[in-house]
Amino acid sequence: MRLSQLLIATLREDPADAEIPSHKLLARGGYIVKTASGLYTYGPLMWRTLKKIIEIVREELDREGAQELMMPMMHPKELWVRSGRYDRYKADGILFTLQDQKGSEYCLGPTHEEVITDFADTLINSYKQLPVNLYQIQDKFRDEIRPRYGLMRGREFIMMDAYSFDVDQAGLDEAYAKMDRAYRRIFERCGLEFRSVQADAGAIGGSGSEEFMVIADSGEDSILYCEESGYAANVEKATSIAPEAPDGGPVKDLEKHETPDIRTVEQLVGFFSMSAGAMAKTVLYKATWKDEDAVVAVMMRGDLDINEVKLVNALDCLAVELCDEETVKKVTGAEVGFAGPVGLPEEVRVLADLTLKGRTNLLTGCNETGYHCLNVNPGRDCKEPEFHDLRTAKAGETSPDGKGPLKQARGIEVGHIFKLGTKYSSAMQATFMAENGKPTPFVMGCYGIGVSRTAQSAVEQNNDAAGIQWPAPIAPFEAAVVCVDVKKEDQVALAEQVYAELKAAGIDACLDDRPLRAGPKFKDMELLGFPYCIYVGRGAADGQVEFVVRKGQQKEDLPVADAVAKLKAALGR
Repeated sequence: MRLSQLLIATLREDPADAEIPSHKLLARGGYIVKTASGLYTYGPLMWRTLKKIIEIVREELDREGAQELMMPMMHPKELWVRSGRYDRYKADGILFTLQDQKGSEYCLGPTHEEVITDFADTLINSYKQLPVNLYQIQDKFRDEIRPRYGLMRGREFIMMDAYSFDVDQAGLDEAYAKMDRAYRRIFERCGLEFRSVQADAGAIGGSGSEEFMVIADSGEDSILYCEESGYAANVEKATSIAPEAPDGGPVKDLEKHETPDIRTVEQLVGFFSMSAGAMAKTVLYKATWKDEDAVVAVMMRGDLDINEVKLVNALDCLAVELCDEETVKKVTGAEVGFAGPVGLPEEVRVLADLTLKGRTNLLTGCNETGYHCLNVNPGRDCKEPEFHDLRTAKAGETSPDGKGPLKQARGIEVGHIFKLGTKYSSAMQATFMAENGKPTPFVMGCYGIGVSRTAQSAVEQNNDAAGIQWPAPIAPFEAAVVCVDVKKEDQVALAEQVYAELKAAGIDACLDDRPLRAGPKFKDMELLGFPYCIYVGRGAADGQVEFVVRKGQQKEDLPVADAVAKLKAALGR
């Protein structure tokens, strides 16, 4: 490809709305152009990269026996109602909805579990047709409230989504393992540093899930991992061995203490001269289910934090949010900072973190402004709470297997795999005839890769002050031959010769034959980030060129034959 024939428009300044390096560089390089908030047009260079990622994904899924198909982007509301997910996605505010001319309601697909389950129910009648793994690569839609970071959190994005159908759990386990293998090969082939972590299934649901994270300082997700054991999990899912807390000792009599203007854990530590681990803070939430809202109380050890994702899962609700001051006063009869389990209205459901199970003589709020209770013992002084893992694990705590401390890193989620089980097939009454002759719901898995997000995450992980440093397998071009001065015949002739030789060797190369000054060409090559460049300049008459490795800007003057040989070796050609 000759760059003189390719639409390239680079910018010297960062767009005003770009916050992270990858967004700035992709916009400045003309790789993406903003059409509207959260909507982008992919330029010719970006589309070359996306096609390469898509081909890698396709090759690895096909290798594991998956079959490609294409489903509609627009889904009838009835399918989502049948699965029970319509209200959850509406509550989360991410579903685009619309009506046709007849008034029928539809949504734009953020994912395709409903459509594929209905499809399988129509075509798969017998266990003899199973197992099946079906996938597609197409656009998805999420009505993000605040789109940001370019392709990282947009309203339209390219995604691969796959769905496996099996007769039993053993079949699902095998399908899940196949996809896990395929994902690892995909991200390795894309040249990315990544880590797989245990994750919360979220609105997709199911029994088990794993995220694939590209490690990057600006990643939106926090992951906790243990180098000694290999344990890794998204912070929303992670568990750990909690820090030690003082033993409450034998049960004592309840005491009520006046605590004027003492509201926070830190203030209570000083006032009572006791450890925060001996306290139980009580936090009130409004929980939302499909048909109701209710206030729930959550007890957490004073030195630990509530994980709201775990709380949603424990309640099996759609969402939770902290109660406002007015609600807290109405429920507890006290101002914020004095809530506790003692004397709460009977209808208020009380949950507590597992770290409080069996604890004695806790310090809690009294549900009376200006007072706290000492020596509170659940089951005696208040109703016994429901115990769940509701705690946010933190770096420095011991991994759940006890083998070492947890460390924290930032990551960008690029892939997610789920064991759905019969969640959708049962809800939608999608069955096959089992070997015993009985209708049986499909045992399903689902698997997603953010294709456009993978491309930007590669840039987020591979850049410097001058521009992008694409991994060779997904770069728009593996190499560029740059004719420094197209007015010099010897430079043009040698550049053409090198370009032709690279193409003949199967290298995806471009020729920068644009009639620009040398300075802008050098700047563009650094910004656009092609992995290797051969600059044909003043040494052309003597058969000398400059060979540049973009990663680290390693430069070397070489005879042209040596430069070509070095490039071929670097790319394995």
